[in-house]
Amino acid sequence: MSFGALMEEKRRATTSSQVHMPKDIDWQMLDKSRFFFLGAALFSGVSTALYPIVVLKTRQQVSPTRVSCANISLAIARFEGLRGFYKGFGTSLLGTIPARALYMTALEITKSSVGQATVRLGLSDTTALAVSNGAAGLTSAVAAQVVWTPIDVVSQRLMVQGDLSLNKHLPGVMNSCRYTNGFDAFRKILYTDGPRGFYRGFGISILTYAPSNAVWWASYSLAHKSIWTPFKRSYTHKEDAGGSMVVQALSAATASGCSALVTMPIDTIKTRLQVLDAEENGRRRAMTVMQSVKSLMREGGLGACYRGLGPRWVSMSMSATTMITTYEFLKRLATKKQS
Repeated sequence: MSFGALMEEKRRATTSSQVHMPKDIDWQMLDKSRFFFLGAALFSGVSTALYPIVVLKTRQQVSPTRVSCANISLAIARFEGLRGFYKGFGTSLLGTIPARALYMTALEITKSSVGQATVRLGLSDTTALAVSNGAAGLTSAVAAQVVWTPIDVVSQRLMVQGDLSLNKHLPGVMNSCRYTNGFDAFRKILYTDGPRGFYRGFGISILTYAPSNAVWWASYSLAHKSIWTPFKRSYTHKEDAGGSMVVQALSAATASGCSALVTMPIDTIKTRLQVLDAEENGRRRAMTVMQSVKSLMREGGLGACYRGLGPRWVSMSMSATTMITTYEFLKRLATKKQS
């Protein structure tokens, strides 16, 4: 029996006076081909809408001085035009499809497997959901980073190419290579750094995304249940679908805010490791974690670690809200027809 079926059986065993959560859609209930095809289309649309915010966040993180989003936006619009907000987008979009496929597969399989185990152990619905979602978030983040890290390295270098302030204030530190497109960046990185060049910051990416993803999914499931209970009482059965989407959006935004705040310093270090180089004795080499930390301390202390927090907060909240509502909508679209 699947996790969703086990949870539904437990719900039916409770009294009818309780407020019920919407029925979970389990991995075994999904039409996999529809799930991945529709997922690629829907999440590509989300990525397209949010990409300019990611560009602003990345440029703020590698900037040696504090620059507002408004000033960066005006500079991009003036000197680079609309294309400046989408530098590296093609590379990022190509990586989104396999990364999302890995992420969603690991997420659903782990959630289903761990969920079945927790229910059989006799844990409560709330605990079972938190544990299964937390474990699923951890494994899905690790799986996705195998694809995401190389994509991040290439796309982020393309994002900051037009940032003239970096070339002016960080001579010998900003990567000196100029890239015409993603394929050119891939070729040059492979030539200068070898395959390891694509996995700069991989370890710190895991340290950033695995725990935060585990906490995000666990806190999301708890927030969803907490918000749904009082919210459900004011809605009729016909309004369940719309009400559920509102609750999902509120829960996602709640889970995202704290995650952005806690992981911001590590994300800034990771971005610099992937984009910037160090120079020693006239030779260019990959920047180390300690060099990145020291440069941030020189530039502004702890405050420098939080450059880009505004756009990252907005990006994570909007991305999580659209992702979770799209994700739940996708699961309903891809559910197998019951005989």
